[in-house]
Amino acid sequence: MVDKSRNPIWEPSKERIENSNMMAFINFLKGSKGLQFKNYNDLYEWSVKEPADFWETLWGFSGIIHSEEYTSVLEGNDIRTAKWFSGTKLNFAENLLRFNNDEEAIVYWTEDQKPEAFTYNEINQQVAALAHAFKLHGVKQGDRVAALVSNRPEAIIGMLAAASLGAIWSSCSPDFGYQGVLERFGQIKPKILIANNGYSYNGKKIELADIINNISKAIPEIEKIIVVNCIKEFDINLNDKTIGWHDFIVDHPDELTFVQLPFDHPLYIMYSSGTTGKPKCIVHGAGGTLLQHVKELVLHTDLKEEDIITYYTTCGWMMWNWLVSSLVSGATLFIYDGSPSYPNLEILFKAVEQEEISIFGTSPNFLSKCESTGLVPKEKYDMSSLKAILSTGSPLSEENFNYVYNSIKNDVQLSSISGGTDIISCFMLGNPILPVYNGELQCRGLGMKVETYNQDGQPVIDEVGELVCTAPFPSRPVGFWDDENNEKYNKAYFDHYKNVWRHGDYIKINQDGGCIVYGRSDATLNPGGVRIGTAEIYGPVESMKEIETSIVVGRKVKNDIKVVLFVVLKNGYKLDDELKNEIIFTLKKTRSPRHVPAEIHQVDDIPRTINGKKMELAVSNILHGENVSNMEAIANPKSLEYFIQFMDA
Repeated sequence: MVDKSRNPIWEPSKERIENSNMMAFINFLKGSKGLQFKNYNDLYEWSVKEPADFWETLWGFSGIIHSEEYTSVLEGNDIRTAKWFSGTKLNFAENLLRFNNDEEAIVYWTEDQKPEAFTYNEINQQVAALAHAFKLHGVKQGDRVAALVSNRPEAIIGMLAAASLGAIWSSCSPDFGYQGVLERFGQIKPKILIANNGYSYNGKKIELADIINNISKAIPEIEKIIVVNCIKEFDINLNDKTIGWHDFIVDHPDELTFVQLPFDHPLYIMYSSGTTGKPKCIVHGAGGTLLQHVKELVLHTDLKEEDIITYYTTCGWMMWNWLVSSLVSGATLFIYDGSPSYPNLEILFKAVEQEEISIFGTSPNFLSKCESTGLVPKEKYDMSSLKAILSTGSPLSEENFNYVYNSIKNDVQLSSISGGTDIISCFMLGNPILPVYNGELQCRGLGMKVETYNQDGQPVIDEVGELVCTAPFPSRPVGFWDDENNEKYNKAYFDHYKNVWRHGDYIKINQDGGCIVYGRSDATLNPGGVRIGTAEIYGPVESMKEIETSIVVGRKVKNDIKVVLFVVLKNGYKLDDELKNEIIFTLKKTRSPRHVPAEIHQVDDIPRTINGKKMELAVSNILHGENVSNMEAIANPKSLEYFIQFMDA
């Protein structure tokens, strides 16, 4: 039942709905299976009740390239052990490189270089050359190829070359630092390391020679380091394992071939944030990643061959892997290597105009910064090419929604999406045939049986609770690296509920299928037994003109907790009694008296992960006199110093 009391902030036109890939899929179902659906909710319910039929139909609709037919679509109903597409053989890179033409595959911008463009034909040729060089060096199925790189074409070429051979790809952003990189790559012991000699960020050139040398010494299994000469003034002759990118690549390679592999053959090793200990090495299979990304990009994002898509990301965040899969549709990838605020916050909007980007991916943090500076992109740049804006990394507030429609473009689909590295995809995301409601994610993803569990472990609608997935899905991890008997894997997701994936987010699912994310459940506040998501406080507080950003945690007191709010103020403001009272009034008016913090303090900065997420647990640990583990996971570790003065005695 649709809640008619709510008014959409955007609705797709009839023409847009009819021309969407989602509608093409619905028509495909009608023609191939005789199925008809009144609306998206009916389609969704069918997809989770008949998962084998849904994923098999998607396989056919998408034209997945494979060499051997599957003997069964789904075996078993245990999320941990269910087998998908048994017997089939395929190659991830072959599917992404299905286009081999003179259309642009990648457009590349940096802070200080002229834009470059690469056609699909050129990408195919470069992948063939690198794959041949890998083979000559003995790279084979199951070997790890790691990359310490910024967001460059070489990263995409390296991944595709590795995947074409059945090698496993893993990448980190250079800003992880030596210890952060070692804690990740040191666990997987790569044979090949691809690395920048340096990178530019915020106008500053940063050399990586010391990190590369130290990583080489610390991981003796690395046989060859391929250095991409990004910063010409930095030396690339680091040690006897080192060779330049162009020197390593073969001039006249063999024809590009693709090793045919089982559906669950490892493709990527991703990493948990590492904020509570050594990062977990999450292994994702080729088939599940491919099929899930095709669904999300083609159906839910409505990505088409004529589109130009971008997502501001680093190679250490799963959104890079997600973005690269856009090649499967023949679309053009716009990748940006640098700071999104250099020389100012307009650089990406300038790119939208110049490159005619149609799908623009960003984060709530970026949108909030743009709003706080008074930037109105639609007044300075032509936004007419934009058909969709995507956002993830943390909950998108109602204020962020208003900013997009008031200041960027009023006729655009704003898709707040949510999932994670754990599933290399989304549980909830956008939909080109549905309206957008302020503060909400449009829908649950097809084939993903997402539910909300209350404190008794029962599914509920229109109530806030734990995000769970209660049926198998093909992009679940194939396991953790070096995890005997799957102990870490089971503990991470299945300790709480039997055969139910507990994701760790705090959400509400509406009657009509829309979703609201309230933050991480491990950071949920519980004063007086009332559960409050941190996002419920961030939205109203950060909409205030005086406040740059904030972070909220719970302080333990006897048998309860009290809510403690820390704010970073914009220049020219101070936290006096008047501003405190205004914060209290705002929260009472827009939320409830229970959302009012017991303490409000001013700090100069708040800790964030390298991907920009607020680190409530790190602040909570400091307040309670506990250690903050794995400081390398924190982008700005000095920010923690501001919270020491507020420790419990």
